[in-house]
Amino acid sequence: MTKTILIGSPNSGKSLLFNRLTGLNQKVANFPGVTVSVNSGKSLTHPSNEFLDFPGAYSLQTISAEEQISVEAFYTALKDPEISSIICVVDLTRLEKGLIFALQVINACAEHQKPLLIAANMIDVLKQHKLSLDTAGLEKALGVPVIEVSAKSASGLEELQDRALSQKDLPSPYTSDIIASDESVIHRQAQQLAKDFGPKGDLLINAQTRLDEFFLHSWFGGLSFLVIMYLLFQSIFTWAAPVMDAVESLLQLMAGIILPMLPQGVISDFTADALFGGIGAFLVFVPQIFVLTLVVGMLEDSGYLARAAVICHKPLRLFGLTGKSFIPMLSSVACAIPGIYAARTVDSPRKRWLTYLAIPLMPCSARLPVYSLLIAAFIPATSMLGGLIGWQGLAMFSIYVFGILCGLLVTALVSKTNKAMQSDLPFVLEMPPYRLPSWRPLLRNAWNRSKHFVTKAGKIIFIVTVVIWLLGYFPNEGANLGESWLGQMGKWIEPVFSPFGLDWKYGVAILTSFLAREVFVGTLGTLFGIEGGEENIISLAEHIQNSGLPIGAGFALLVFFSIALQCVSTLAVLRKETGSWRLPSQLFVSYSLLAYAAAWLTFIIVQAIAA
Repeated sequence: MTKTILIGSPNSGKSLLFNRLTGLNQKVANFPGVTVSVNSGKSLTHPSNEFLDFPGAYSLQTISAEEQISVEAFYTALKDPEISSIICVVDLTRLEKGLIFALQVINACAEHQKPLLIAANMIDVLKQHKLSLDTAGLEKALGVPVIEVSAKSASGLEELQDRALSQKDLPSPYTSDIIASDESVIHRQAQQLAKDFGPKGDLLINAQTRLDEFFLHSWFGGLSFLVIMYLLFQSIFTWAAPVMDAVESLLQLMAGIILPMLPQGVISDFTADALFGGIGAFLVFVPQIFVLTLVVGMLEDSGYLARAAVICHKPLRLFGLTGKSFIPMLSSVACAIPGIYAARTVDSPRKRWLTYLAIPLMPCSARLPVYSLLIAAFIPATSMLGGLIGWQGLAMFSIYVFGILCGLLVTALVSKTNKAMQSDLPFVLEMPPYRLPSWRPLLRNAWNRSKHFVTKAGKIIFIVTVVIWLLGYFPNEGANLGESWLGQMGKWIEPVFSPFGLDWKYGVAILTSFLAREVFVGTLGTLFGIEGGEENIISLAEHIQNSGLPIGAGFALLVFFSIALQCVSTLAVLRKETGSWRLPSQLFVSYSLLAYAAAWLTFIIVQAIAA
């Protein structure tokens, strides 16, 4: 087995090239910080060769934690006798920047006697604009093979693999001391090489500049950012609603077919209450996860997120953060775990630590089923302005904004009270080119994310649902839920949650949701199913609405779930990234107490207004 390293600058198309060569589905996006670990996969055409995809790096002299992972792993791999070659991916639309990094890689490979070749990516973009690269001249000047490829169209990949496997020596005209000791020399060399052999003309410059003049404008940029973020959350309801209705109808159809076939008794009750009532209520929300992931992926792939980070830098500084914190925070809207990994792109260790504080408060997709259920129960499904603005979508946007503001307030408080947090590295962020999103990887990523959500949360929900059903069904076979084992246990904890209007059933659902927030919906579906409720999400929302639950309690639940850190996986990943249980433990305790206090205060205020 031979191994080939793929290394390059962020946004050079390296990860897409890796996917093409291996057939894997690694996430690809058009902003720095997507690849945050070393990924591997066997070649599709040469199964005996394995490709290693390293996180993008601008230089072998590291600044960020993400670059440190890439560079340390790169130097370690150079000593591995199984490494047969190194491919350095260079973006032809930004040749000078890519060559600065490539010259350093050439030097490192020369020192370790490892063969190297340059993958000159995005040749399709050059041809589209009737531009060309002097490949032979650049190859002669560098002393290493240069292969024209397009990761998007898959052209040149066969030649790239053949050359990588057939290389044995690395002739290099550069001496290691010149490249390693003087970065200014490297920059001048890269500039001259790009000038002599690179494409001539202002490639995409005019169009890119005009777009940036709008999206980075002091007024229009901020306004467009707010509109885009609002449309993101509004789409969660509007785009997903037809599919959610279809899923719900399918579940009802299956229940209508399966339940009459089962004998009356325990099996029939379990199927209706636990499977269709508990797990079925959870599955209805999967289309919303798909839509959320798809829209965030569109923003990533288009190159807009880097502009959003620039727009957010000044306001985020007021809260002790940096513009680079925006991408991990937005990634956390889908899931906190990739958000924590993406925080490696934050150069400053202090700002990275503050970003960790904010991430658990971002409204992740695990909270989405809880929000959707409570909003459906308490917010009317009406709209205004000809259907442009729906009240439920506006409520979803508001609760998302509330979670984000909570995260910002926490970081502001910590940074203001800790003077060591106020010093910082300068904010530097590369502006990737605007590109039309590639729909196939976007749809595939959204599908994989939804499938992962179901398989990961589904296992926990199934186990909890079965336990909840057994405790709630026995010893009286569901005749009286209050007299069941679960009812007796629930009444012990009812005083804990009664200050904000919740009875023991909601208390049980909250406690089980500390394993995973999504369990809240499945638990309520099971409990109400045992009481004779229907097995679909509409009736579950109606059951909540008609059960006499005060509106203040509904808002208190929304606030509680916005703040409480109810995710074991997030705590485990934070432990891994920080190297200690200290921060995860502090966040779990402090956010739980803060969530309880905020929920109680919300209940008091809303009930006073409603009265």
